[in-house]
Amino acid sequence: NGYDISADVLGYPESYYTPPAEALSRIQMVRGAASLQYGTQFGGLVNFILKKPDRTTPFTLTTRQSVGSDALYTSFNSVSGQAGPVGYYGYLHYKRGDGFRPNSEFDSWNAYTYTDFALSDRTTLALELTYLNYLAQQPGGLTDVMFYENPYQSNRERNWFRVDWRLAALKLEHEPGSMSDITLTLFGLDATREALGFRTNRVSQVDDPAEPRDLLIGRFVNWGAEGRYLQRYQIGSRSSVFLVGAKYYQSSNQAIQGPGPDGDEPDFNLATEQFPAYPYQSEFDFPNLNVALFGENIFYLRDNLSVTPGFRFEYIRTQSEGTYERISYDLAGNPIQQLTLEDDRTFDRTLLLGGVGVSYLPKPHLELYGNVSQNYRSVTFNDIRVVNPTFQVDPEITDERGFTADVGLRGRLGDLLQYDMNGFALLYDRRLGEVLRAETRRNAQGEEVNTGRIVRFRGNIGTATMSGFESLVDLNLAEWLRTGSETRLSLFVNTSITHSRYLESEVPGVEGNQVEFIPKLNVKSGLRFGYENWTGRLQYTYLSRQYTDASNAKQNRRDNQSGIRGTVPAYDVLDLSLNWTYRALTLESGIDNLLNQAYFTRRATGYPGPGILPSAPRTWYLTLQLQL
Repeated sequence: NGYDISADVLGYPESYYTPPAEALSRIQMVRGAASLQYGTQFGGLVNFILKKPDRTTPFTLTTRQSVGSDALYTSFNSVSGQAGPVGYYGYLHYKRGDGFRPNSEFDSWNAYTYTDFALSDRTTLALELTYLNYLAQQPGGLTDVMFYENPYQSNRERNWFRVDWRLAALKLEHEPGSMSDITLTLFGLDATREALGFRTNRVSQVDDPAEPRDLLIGRFVNWGAEGRYLQRYQIGSRSSVFLVGAKYYQSSNQAIQGPGPDGDEPDFNLATEQFPAYPYQSEFDFPNLNVALFGENIFYLRDNLSVTPGFRFEYIRTQSEGTYERISYDLAGNPIQQLTLEDDRTFDRTLLLGGVGVSYLPKPHLELYGNVSQNYRSVTFNDIRVVNPTFQVDPEITDERGFTADVGLRGRLGDLLQYDMNGFALLYDRRLGEVLRAETRRNAQGEEVNTGRIVRFRGNIGTATMSGFESLVDLNLAEWLRTGSETRLSLFVNTSITHSRYLESEVPGVEGNQVEFIPKLNVKSGLRFGYENWTGRLQYTYLSRQYTDASNAKQNRRDNQSGIRGTVPAYDVLDLSLNWTYRALTLESGIDNLLNQAYFTRRATGYPGPGILPSAPRTWYLTLQLQL
């Protein structure tokens, strides 16, 4: 709904909370100059728009109960309505299951409330509150040998993950006149995430229940305030729209790493007294600050031609304040020295980013469009300080800059055909990426020594570019075949062809390689069909091979050590869903991975791995919905 939901947009840009699909009204993809309203990110952003109150009734209830494979049970219940000047919408979402692998049970509660109050005909005050709590057992990753022997096995019984997420937003919307709008938003987050487990880079190694587990605790407290002013005005006979806004964002986050208790229970308390010589220990605070000013203007040069320039000015200060342990061992593996070292850093920068979008409509149902915008991605101190046995971060890592551009054509031919086709390009300077290399550490004398292990090394790899073509074509076969109003049949094809390369790099063996996690071909195609109150969808997905590091390491099916090296092989998946509606009753069912393909999409370097994370085999679900 236009405000941040991640842990920390500056220091830890991950989101452990995503609204349930049942609560979504729509999903916005914002790119070009318009995306600079929200941040500096490459490629634009995703904005989840949740449902608003049903203004036509004082009360409506929707309940959805689902069961499925592997003891899956979900319950989604929402209420909505309008009572005088007060509108409300809220939901309670519960889900649990055993997972498709051993050691992968989960239990989750999610609640959300939205309430608005009409202070006058022109002024509305709205309050949003979100709560999420879930506990999940993590089955760990696999080596290549383990995956091809049995992709659904697990050798980790002691790995757990817990999240506690609280969000709040207060929004005031006011219309001073028919041509202007003012929006003021105050939002905040208070959250924790805790990861506990055995995560050696020797993935096939058996876990000893008497040994300590690695415990990572993240505590996130951040808040922000944003104001927007929109003004519609005339230039001659042409209308224009001007938007200007400002945002203040402050976070005070904490990251703690140390020994977790032995055993296999989800106990997230530090066991430092029991294991004082545990090698991975640190405690850091990250007081980050961001002040931004942004604006854009839509100029209508003709009734069917508009140009939208935009800008964003940013001041960013990221800090880290804390200590970490350095422990030296003798040849027998016994600790001989333990030092507590401080590592305080402050990184200030200011930047000005610009962008422009163009839209031309030569016909009512045909649009030519183009966008180009500068982009920026801030490096995270949090990543630098977490000690990971399979992963190293360059201490000199720095921000990346670049731009995003696209040009396209979209429209429709009556009720028969809808299409959207575009070409795109992204340029990353000092791109943050990963390469495989020998791990190095400083010994007691301060000398860099090779540990003999291969790890993923993250840093500024070089200059990279991505370019390609995207298309979405939706053909109404029912209209073409003239089957009648009760029959629905359409074919859709969504295709993305992407070329990626590292143009230059100081890292040996990287220049000319493909960028990691960029498949050359991504295709989603399917049929939507229906008759009277029956509907269904059959969807086919194909992704070509992806590299998982900038050195483009190939897959080794004989690897029975780490599982973090190699490609993600090409895979395809077929899904089927069906829906039947009768008045207030809806029955839904589906089969995912209909052909029961064994595949994976990720090689994790840390939680919930490390190693290969297999995707689900054939699964089914059945949902009953009632609306009152």
